[in-house]
Amino acid sequence: MMTGIKYVGNVPTIAPDTCLILGQQADIKKLPFSAVESLIGNRVSAKVFDEVVGVLGDSEGATLYPKHIAISTISSKFSRSTTPSSAHLIMEAVTKKLPKGGNGVILVVCQRRNVFACGSAVARAFPTYNRKTGEDAATARNIDVAFYCPDDSSPISGDDVAVLDATAKAIRLAADIVDRPRNHMTCDDLVELARSVAAGLPNVEFMTKRGETLNEEGFGGIYGVGKAAETEPALIVLSHKPPGASKTIAWCGKGIMYDTGGFSIKGKTTMPGMKRDCGGAAAILGGFKAAVECGFKENLHAVLCVAENSVGPRATVPDDVHTLYSGKTVEINNTDAEGRLVLGDGVAFAGKDLHADIVLDMATLTGAQGITTGLHHGAVLTNNAQWENSAVAAGLTSGDMVYPILYAPELHFSEFKSAMADMKNSVACRTNAQCSCAGLFIGSHLFKDWFTPSPISWIHVDMAYPVHVGERATGWGPAFLLTLFGGFSKSPLLSNLGPVIPSDQASKRPKHDD
Repeated sequence: MMTGIKYVGNVPTIAPDTCLILGQQADIKKLPFSAVESLIGNRVSAKVFDEVVGVLGDSEGATLYPKHIAISTISSKFSRSTTPSSAHLIMEAVTKKLPKGGNGVILVVCQRRNVFACGSAVARAFPTYNRKTGEDAATARNIDVAFYCPDDSSPISGDDVAVLDATAKAIRLAADIVDRPRNHMTCDDLVELARSVAAGLPNVEFMTKRGETLNEEGFGGIYGVGKAAETEPALIVLSHKPPGASKTIAWCGKGIMYDTGGFSIKGKTTMPGMKRDCGGAAAILGGFKAAVECGFKENLHAVLCVAENSVGPRATVPDDVHTLYSGKTVEINNTDAEGRLVLGDGVAFAGKDLHADIVLDMATLTGAQGITTGLHHGAVLTNNAQWENSAVAAGLTSGDMVYPILYAPELHFSEFKSAMADMKNSVACRTNAQCSCAGLFIGSHLFKDWFTPSPISWIHVDMAYPVHVGERATGWGPAFLLTLFGGFSKSPLLSNLGPVIPSDQASKRPKHDD
């Protein structure tokens, strides 16, 4: 059974079975008992509440009433590269501190500007995929999520509640896809799920190309990676084209439903967990759904590049040469560098067929991402310095944090040099900015070359490590996308949170924008 989450604009007036009060120490100390009396007053006196709040330190928790009411502070320590909302700590705090059993309320105490980040983070604590039985099976319960903002005690508006609800559903959808094992989430399953998402949205078009059609139409990356699998590879496109749109944005997601590594096979300790290699496509699908529901004003396409990287008689082997949709040829020297191949086709399709002004690709692309930007921050690579700044700002605002990596194609793209083809698919030197190199491979199929000015702005996001914490998916990505492109939304909440959208969409210089 699944936990239901509902966001509410006001603090509920009926005491729930369980309650967790959560926030940074400074905000918790500004929380008056009158604001929570309806939630806990039947079990906790004002005196006890004030005494506990008075002694509660940073990153501490306390039980106000055994098995029913808890209060917890999350760390307020942050550097310039970490979100001031501390949203990245909320998933763990809710999982550990929310009393078990019964319907409940989570009261998030935060600054008004952090409502979106904190509200999104709460959703991560409630995964939807669970195959446990017996006493370990999940029990259905409903959780209301309310907010108290010391700097603005007015209720959360109905429009903002709707945005929080759509975002939470997007996060949980993305996490559900990533959590599901291969036997419960195949290429076929994702195609049908994407089809159902499109059918549930107004005026959204759905298109898919599969199997031999991909081969015949020149999608050598997606086809080459997925041709050996039991279920056919797919290019899935969902398109939202509202009246009056003047820009076209394409979000491309890596959807490797399972990654054995192919003939460059992974070992017994590195293969488990490779069900998560579809995290980019999962985030794009969830983010697209929420963006449309919240009123995206421009043309928006979700391009999902879906395949299973399997071993079999028809599988790609090292030394094969494939022609991608860009028309460029690739010598395969590592079948375990497959995500860049499928996304190479995806971004080329976005440029050639969708005529996108802005192309963003998102992927669980490299192990090097964790080495480069760590467990909590995705890596962002872009040909436009303004979009780089906006991406970092969106990460800090949404709680889905990112950090820029080197954009220097003149120093790094030579790692793919091939005597047989336009490029190889894996680097010669693994210590030369490998995370940047992997992103540049994808971008090379969007652009003619790195030094011819292009009208397209390109943003690459590698989120291999933020996609999960321990054995559970985080639903990383939708909140970041909604914030980064918030300026294109009708939602006042998202448009106010969104960073400045660069007026100059593309790099007009042959090198990185100043």
